[in-house]
Amino acid sequence: MPPPRPAAVFLDPHFTVGEVDPLLFGSFVEHLGRCVYTGLFEPDHPTADAAGLRTDVLALVRELGVTMVRYPGGNFVSAYRWEDGVGPADLRPRRLDPAWRTIETNRFGLGEFTAFTRSAGLEPMMAVNLGTRGPAEAADLLEYCNHPSGTTLSDLRGAHGAPEPYGIRLWCLGNELDGPWQVGHKTADEYGRLAAETARLMRMIDPSVRLVACGSSGSGMPTFGDWESTVLAHAYDQVDYISLHAYYDPEAGDPASYLASASDMERFITDVIALCDAARARHRSAKRLSLSFDEWNIWYMSRQRPGQGEWPRAPRLLEDVYTVTDAVVFGTLLITLLRHADRVTAACLAQLVNVIAPIMTEPAGPAWRQTIFHPFAQAARYGRGQVLRLHVASPTYETPKFGDVPLLHATAVHGEDGMLTVFAVNRDPAAALPLTVHLGGFTPAGPATHSVLADDDPSAANTMTEPERVTPRESAAPAVDGGRLTVTLPPLSWNVIRLPLATDR
Repeated sequence: MPPPRPAAVFLDPHFTVGEVDPLLFGSFVEHLGRCVYTGLFEPDHPTADAAGLRTDVLALVRELGVTMVRYPGGNFVSAYRWEDGVGPADLRPRRLDPAWRTIETNRFGLGEFTAFTRSAGLEPMMAVNLGTRGPAEAADLLEYCNHPSGTTLSDLRGAHGAPEPYGIRLWCLGNELDGPWQVGHKTADEYGRLAAETARLMRMIDPSVRLVACGSSGSGMPTFGDWESTVLAHAYDQVDYISLHAYYDPEAGDPASYLASASDMERFITDVIALCDAARARHRSAKRLSLSFDEWNIWYMSRQRPGQGEWPRAPRLLEDVYTVTDAVVFGTLLITLLRHADRVTAACLAQLVNVIAPIMTEPAGPAWRQTIFHPFAQAARYGRGQVLRLHVASPTYETPKFGDVPLLHATAVHGEDGMLTVFAVNRDPAAALPLTVHLGGFTPAGPATHSVLADDDPSAANTMTEPERVTPRESAAPAVDGGRLTVTLPPLSWNVIRLPLATDR
């Protein structure tokens, strides 16, 4: 058997990508399936607090390290009346939700959501309905949320038990309106004008808001590129971000390309950056647009089944169970977001609980961590600081979709805590990957550690009966000598390597 082919990473403190924005570690809560009801919110659960929130879930949300949550959608928002979710809960209307063919009770609404974000220490990101509604309704919602008092809507918030403004600064101008599946689907011209008009009015009410325009709902959309160019022709000066959405299906029939899903995400990001910068040049603008990757995850979309017309309440939808392989691919997506931290300054893992989620619950029962929980939690904890610009030398493997792809996918962060953290994935399902990290101008100040998520069974998963089947484990300490760190990455593995650094005197 030939010896394993080695890989190498070269880094230097003088070569950086940019500072990681904490909003990169956001998530997403939509009124879809059991994300809200019996997920976050279950007033009759043994752990429920006075607001009806499951405290066992809140503890896992804090452990996950989420910093921001987007709400209430998603497809759900494009037919949503925000007024349905405020005021006395027993007086709220029950509505049909055409997006997911369910009945929405509105028992959980804006007040409950802000109670959740306060309890978990999260920044809220609100989406406004630009599918069936427009600038006036968006302005009303903003006034209700952020104006101090003295108007009908701000005083109504006070009457509903919230005299102090919610102070929500992040707002999405609709959701996936390029998609024919979306309630209120629009052309790029229609949406661009609507987004610009809505943004102008919202800024008149609260100049501090930061606004996200809808980009393409996927890089495979036939309108991709043209959509961004047209929308930004209308709205570049009025918005702060443009959105990107991407999901990757493990059962798309191409395992080699699935392991290389980050190649698609990488290209998507660089293409959208190019489109934003072209719009900047056309507008002769000094402003550089940021990217909000506000939906991303692994999603077994081929298993999705359309609703049968029964209009249930909070059914079990999209409750994917994630494997070790999924966690490794998920880790490459996290690495890709970090590698573009200079432009991707907000991102939302979709979703947070039960629906394609890192956290699962059972009604009246336990909550547990899926395999993808662990890479996110480690990245959110250790991925704070300056992302380094790496040179990576790696053996490759061939994929049908992306050609030759490196077996090693990696990034590194010079942390606020004085630590160097290398996040690394070995995509090879069969062989270990020896890795040498050339430390450049960094001086070690102690021994390194190596955390590994891997398993002899790549289909291993965490379940209600085996919630700790897959967890990160500490591996043998990497060797550090002569400005080099050497370590072996197990087959098909997510790795976190941490090294304390000497401080300058």
